[in-house]
Amino acid sequence: MNRIPIQSRREVDFLVSRFYEKVRMHEVLGPVFNQMVEDWNHHLVHLSDFWEMILLQTGPGAGKFNPTKVHREVDASMNHQIDQVHFGNWLELWFSTIDRYFEGEVADFAKEHARRMAHMLFMRIWEARNPG
Repeated sequence: MNRIPIQSRREVDFLVSRFYEKVRMHEVLGPVFNQMVEDWNHHLVHLSDFWEMILLQTGPGAGKFNPTKVHREVDASMNHQIDQVHFGNWLELWFSTIDRYFEGEVADFAKEHARRMAHMLFMRIWEARNPG
């Protein structure tokens, strides 16, 4: 399959759906996501909205998303067992999905943004566990 640039919501939807197919089946990530997500169709639309906003600066706009709050809640519901391995696995799957299907500046930015976001979210989880 030829790799293509990420240029529209169509590519974002494809990326998000292929990526979360892998996540749901992953031995470490699958149990977390499958326990937390009740309606995958709704969740995928929400995630595509987020990535469309990040990658294309279009879509529902800022303010709709609070990844820190959501990830802190997931960590709490998982008895504070989310760790760097989870974020590393997430990044590996994200990068491999992008590299399989996409190329170009937006694809590169998607990887860089995910790397920074994973670091920031793990630090915010850690802060919530260790206030003060």
